[in-house]
Amino acid sequence: MEYKKSLSRRKRYLLAFALVFTIGNAALAQQQQDTLTLSLQQTEKVFTDSNLVLLAQHYNVDAQKALVEQAKSWQNPTLNTDFGIAADGKFLQYKKNADGSYNGQYYIQIQQLILTAKKRGKLIDIANTNTRISELQLQDVLRNLRYQLHQDYYTIQQQLALLNIYKGQSEQLDNLLNGMKAQLDAGNIARKDFVRIQALVISLKQDITELKKSLADSENDLKTLLQIKDAHLFVKPTEHLTGEVPMPDNLESMVNVAMKTNPYYLLQQWQTTYQQQNLSYQKALKTPDITLGPNFDRNSNFAPNYVGLGVSLPLPVFNKNKGNIKSAEATVKQQQAITQSAETELRNNISNAYQKLLLSIELGNGTQKAFYKDYTEIYNNMLESYKQRQINLLEFLDFFNDYSDSQKKLLDQQLNLQLAHEELQYHVAR
Repeated sequence: MEYKKSLSRRKRYLLAFALVFTIGNAALAQQQQDTLTLSLQQTEKVFTDSNLVLLAQHYNVDAQKALVEQAKSWQNPTLNTDFGIAADGKFLQYKKNADGSYNGQYYIQIQQLILTAKKRGKLIDIANTNTRISELQLQDVLRNLRYQLHQDYYTIQQQLALLNIYKGQSEQLDNLLNGMKAQLDAGNIARKDFVRIQALVISLKQDITELKKSLADSENDLKTLLQIKDAHLFVKPTEHLTGEVPMPDNLESMVNVAMKTNPYYLLQQWQTTYQQQNLSYQKALKTPDITLGPNFDRNSNFAPNYVGLGVSLPLPVFNKNKGNIKSAEATVKQQQAITQSAETELRNNISNAYQKLLLSIELGNGTQKAFYKDYTEIYNNMLESYKQRQINLLEFLDFFNDYSDSQKKLLDQQLNLQLAHEELQYHVAR
């Protein structure tokens, strides 16, 4: 009986252990990040399909296109009527008299507003220009967001590459520290040497932690652009950061291309067109519009059945729209100055980005690539030499720190090269 009770308790313990183990694994799996590996082209596709800012701007373009159709519509005609309700104590007298004449009175008129001075065509032109402005605003938003997307993508590439270097060094130092611990216990090395390596390990792990924080910020920015809400999803670039970008065209040709493709500069040109069209419309408002309307009147005119034509127009005596015209003229001049400034800014931005790209390309020449490759081999040799006590601790530490700095500078250089190329493409808008 006691054996059965003991067996039953053992089963309960095993069941409880299995349950805790299962829950623990499930929680661990929940905490682990899933990885979504995307190329730059795939990232752009997700960005274009899901970004809510672009979607909102698309709706604005559609709204402006609808206003073009509205501007093409004619004014609705107006119906005016007057029916006699009561006269001489009698209501609704609409019967014929004995002589065949009508006894009641009513009046009907239909009026149509006729826009003069080509106002309708000018309004259509303004609506079309507003549509073009909205399209350019969409292109400019897309250009800015895509530029930010590329910056985040290349930054994550650089951070992951640096993290891999740090992790590799951390593993090497951990192995070295474990070996030194055995040597320390055997009394073969001084404790100060062990502590120096231990401090280096701690410093490296702190660098890894700070780098992971920066990587988390970059991931957050990228996932916001991609509208990814899964906190456990990690977006990983497929490509590695490289030191290769295509050589740019000559500076003047790139400026000429930018003046045809840069949406912000084109936007300023179309804003000038809009203000000029508005000035033309304000001048047209000086000319009064005409209201025409045929009318029919029974029994309230010199003839029993009167048909007439009404013409109405305001007389431009007190208000000739001078204030609006002067305001529009000043706005045209203001926008023309803004457009000229935008052209100067565009030329300077392209020239500056072009020079920075050439400097970055020059910095990453073939000689430096060979240097960094040899440096890595020497670093591995130095690590083995220290393990075999062929060099002292100070020599190893100096070389280790210099090597770490050089690897970070190499990755920074590669990142700066990509960002310089992206900056030039951003201003040219190709």
